Amino acid sequence: MSPAPSRPHDDLITYRLGLRSWTTAETTAVLDGPRRPHWADDFPAEGDRVVAGLFGEFPEWLGAFGHRQVVERSSGLVVGSLGLFWPPEDGAVEIGYGIVASRRGLGYASEATRVLTEFAFTVGVRTVYAGVELSNPASVRVLEKAGFQLWDTDTEQGTARYRVISAPS
Repeated sequence: MSPAPSRPHDDLITYRLGLRSWTTAETTAVLDGPRRPHWADDFPAEGDRVVAGLFGEFPEWLGAFGHRQVVERSSGLVVGSLGLFWPPEDGAVEIGYGIVASRRGLGYASEATRVLTEFAFTVGVRTVYAGVELSNPASVRVLEKAGFQLWDTDTEQGTARYRVISAPS
């Protein structure tokens, strides 16, 4: 399969992944079909549909500072998405992520989260944080592997918040 078209000026690249900003056409396809040939068989997941549905309300999420599709470089397939819930508030921004079931356990979520967090620090963000359900230990591991540290726990709600604070320059 051939890789999806990209916009190199928006891409963040790791050894195994490309993080590409969403386009309006891809958003429409996630919400209304048709399936794209450059999607993994189990993309989009429910979380991808939720985020795509919010782009109308939050158009800034379509830019370089917002949400991105996770592209497996070896296959050219979209295997998930992640993003910053832009704009930051008081120098802090939330990050969210999801990788399709067929690619979980490969470290893609941690790799993508780490790179997008590093990018956020280059554009003036001082803290990147994420919420996680305590009943989801895999998501906790993603954050810990990406360098996030436990910040707050709400045992009554069964949730925790993790964060990374940028080093002062």
